[in-house]
Formats: sequence, C-alpha cells, structure tokens
Amino acid sequence: MVEINKIKLGNGKPFVLIAGPCVVENEKLILSTAEKIKDITSELNIPLIFKSSYKKANRTSIKSFRGIGDKEALIILEKVKKYFDLPILTDVHTNDEIKNVSEVADVLQIPAFLSRQTELLIAAGNSGKVVNIKKGQFLAPDDMKHVAEKISSTGNKKILLTERGTTFGYHNLVVDMRSFIIMKKFGYPVVMDATHSVQLPSKGNKSGGEPEFIKPLARAAAAVGIDALFLEVHPNPKKALSDAASQLPLSELKDLLIEIKSIDKIVKHY
Repeated sequence: MVEINKIKLGNGKPFVLIAGPCVVENEKLILSTAEKIKDITSELNIPLIFKSSYKKANRTSIKSFRGIGDKEALIILEKVKKYFDLPILTDVHTNDEIKNVSEVADVLQIPAFLSRQTELLIAAGNSGKVVNIKKGQFLAPDDMKHVAEKISSTGNKKILLTERGTTFGYHNLVVDMRSFIIMKKFGYPVVMDATHSVQLPSKGNKSGGEPEFIKPLARAAAAVGIDALFLEVHPNPKKALSDAASQLPLSELKDLLIEIKSIDKIVKHY
C-alpha cells in the first residue's frame, strides 16, 4: 500500500481518482477545474489527487504547445494544493527538474517514453516522493518489475504502476487487461490511465484519439480491480492546448465516477 497525504492506495482500498487537465494552460482554467473535480469527488466520497503537467516535453510537432513557463505553472499547481488541500501529481523529464518540482508535487510522474531511463528513475526514487511510472507503450507488463526495481533500489518503495496502452501497429494503442493482474504481483498499486489509452499517437502533426472508448475502458479496468483511475479532464476538450482528442469532458465526470464506484464496490466487497 502507498499513502499520499492520508490517501491510501492498494490492499483492497476503494479506488482513488487521479484527474485534471493534461497541461497547465492558465490559472483560471486549472483552479476552476480543480474546484469542480473536488466538489464532485467530495460528494461521492472518492479520494482525489490532482494531475496536470507543468510542461510537456514530449510533443508530436515542434509547433505543439509545451507550456506557459515552468515557474508560472508550478506556482499555479501550488495554489491548487493550498486552496483545495489536494495532493499534486505532475511529470518530470530530467534529473535537473526533480528538485524544483518536488517542492510542489506529492507524486512525481515518469512519462511512458522515459520509463526505462535509469538515471531519471533513480533520481526520482532519491527524492523520497511517491513515483508514478507510466508503462511504456513498448513494454510488456512484466517488464515493469525491472523498472520498479530501479526506484526501489534507492530505498523508496512508494511506487505506482500505470497502464496506458501498448503500441499495436502504427498510430494505435491497445490495453491488455491482464497487465493489472501481472503488475500487482510486484507489490505496488496499479493505475488505469483511461484517457491516454485511447490516443492515436502521431496522427499527422498531433496525436488523435477515440474518446468514445474512455468510459468502457475505465469500467473494464475497474472490474479487474485497479487501485486508482487516471483521467485527463477538461471543461472543453476540443479547445484544449494538449491532447484535445483524448480528454474527458468535465461535464461527464460525475456520471462515470458513479459507475466506477459501483463496480469497485462489487469487486472489492466494501
């Protein structure tokens, strides 16, 4: 089990929601979205970790939006943490970022494309923070044992393992639901990223997506017994500056969470 600011993940505990816009676009959007997500999860009694990338290092095109500036974005995430009393999850991409990001974030996320970067994993482990590792699109679920060992070699056992789809031919991902069972055997909580899993990577000069599959995949993963559900949520996905084709509309979040909670209760018997 992993504990994040009194939120407990794993060992049959009710699922935790990790959610927020893909990237910090501006202060108004982030604060208003965080407030609405917290209102929903408080009403449904679902623990919440707020997620938003303070910058996007891996983009399809040089013209793609990468962020509003590191310092400004981290200040906005710090406001979310302070105003709404929420743990923060955000990505790190290089060893040099970890110190500054750790001053704000409660969970450091290793992006899927960087999931085998040994030095980055060790540096994240040495931070003492909880580390969420996105399973690389090129990795089998049993490969995540070796990835986790790189972090645990630092003495840090606060690790989350996230499924986000596996490359299936060109410009397509598929989720193997067996991966949650396999990764759970390593002793860490498992997370379903239901929004990145519906991406169609690098379609033209940006990633596409099939958002109609977000809800079915989330429901299926809940039936397998995930410890957390990861969703990128936006008030108006079509106008999002990143991953516009694969974010869940904020207006649809509550109904989905009601369904997921019902399934989670059946699976975990609470």
